[in-house]
Amino acid sequence: MSLPLPPILVVDDENNMRRSLQTMLGDEGYAVRTAESAEEALGLLGREDFFMVITDARLGGMTGYEFLGKIGSHWPDLPALMITAYATPKLAVEAIKAGAMDYLAKPFAPEELFLAVARCAERHRLLRENAALRSRAGEVFSLEQIVGDSEKMREIRQLVRTVAATDARVLVLGESGTGKELVAGALHSLSARRNESYVRINCAAIPETLLESELFGHEKGAFTGAVKQKLGRVEEADGGTIFLDEIADMGKPLQAKLLRFLEDGSFTRVGGTEELRVNVRLVAATNRDIVQAIAAGEFREDLFHRLNVVQFNLPPLHERGEDVLQLADHFLKIFRAKMGKNIGGFTPAARQKLLAHHWPGNVRELRNAVERALILETGHEIQPGCLPVFAAETRLQKTDGAAPAPGESLDTALERLEREVIQTTLEQNNFNLTHAAEQLKLTRHALRYRMQRLNIKFAHTAAGDAAVSPTH
Repeated sequence: MSLPLPPILVVDDENNMRRSLQTMLGDEGYAVRTAESAEEALGLLGREDFFMVITDARLGGMTGYEFLGKIGSHWPDLPALMITAYATPKLAVEAIKAGAMDYLAKPFAPEELFLAVARCAERHRLLRENAALRSRAGEVFSLEQIVGDSEKMREIRQLVRTVAATDARVLVLGESGTGKELVAGALHSLSARRNESYVRINCAAIPETLLESELFGHEKGAFTGAVKQKLGRVEEADGGTIFLDEIADMGKPLQAKLLRFLEDGSFTRVGGTEELRVNVRLVAATNRDIVQAIAAGEFREDLFHRLNVVQFNLPPLHERGEDVLQLADHFLKIFRAKMGKNIGGFTPAARQKLLAHHWPGNVRELRNAVERALILETGHEIQPGCLPVFAAETRLQKTDGAAPAPGESLDTALERLEREVIQTTLEQNNFNLTHAAEQLKLTRHALRYRMQRLNIKFAHTAAGDAAVSPTH
């Protein structure tokens, strides 16, 4: 179902004519607002949206021709139809020159009026569709954007293929920067709704007081500043998909209204009484521990079950092994084309530095690191010195030194600490195994043994040294 058209504004100083046009057009399914003067109509145009204006040529006060001139100056994309009882070829030319898209002489057949209005309605729909297409330009989502050959990422791509063909609601869980929006976009682009709207809302980025209005729209006068009716994002997404990011940041009152909306697609605009209904597919995501949010009373359990028809769990980047290198190459190609730089790839030492980092900011952090390196690099390959030092990023890791995580055993905590010490020392020594072993007061053989025991992968460089590749 397409979005409803805004009203038609009918301007005529004769009450009978206004009522007649309102009835005729209302019977055809159009919403109609009326004004008895051009001055009143200009006030309405400043406060409300209309898809066309129908005006008489002769009005009390400002004439219809002057009124058309005002419309052309302030609302150049708003079509206007002029009606007059004094039809002459000269006046018809004047009306068109003044900005009328068409001209009807009284008396006219209703079919003539309906044809002119239908043309304007179709024009409005096409303009709205073009605007929606422009807003999505450059934001095409595809399965190929979910980069990585680790087992978990292959499973996720397969699940996207399977679920996209359905209308099932989806809940995407994962740390910030793991690619939740890519999954949501791929679900839409592979679905039968791909030619309809894809609307995204970040629930954490909109104040709670405004989020309901953004989601469901509001009526004129619903609150201070609501000077005209506003369609909600769910109406914009009608027939397509709506993606609610950071849904766990939504307040409890609005969660209750969303729960009702999920039952049958019905909702009421803020300040309104009319129950509306749309057909949308909903995809939600959060980087919070949703079970913990439910236990803390911050998220409704019944809403969780309603959303959680299909669940995606995106792994943090440090659990994806050599996907780091594949992603780095992917981002390098993107930024190389944008910047027009002839850089072939990463040196072995730079690749080792990428593998060694924990990536607390996940894929987003990696993307920024590659962009930075490409800006700084002046040679033909990215050197490790062009990559960030990662000092601040390393401090952002979820673990806190030697302190065991909740539920973590002593053996696991000691193993984790040993792994972090080795990885940090290797990074400090530019991944030179000999120098790292000396700093740790170990033999080179003992260090390699510990790395193997901790399942820290290492790749040999030309010098025979090794670098870590975290697989934990």
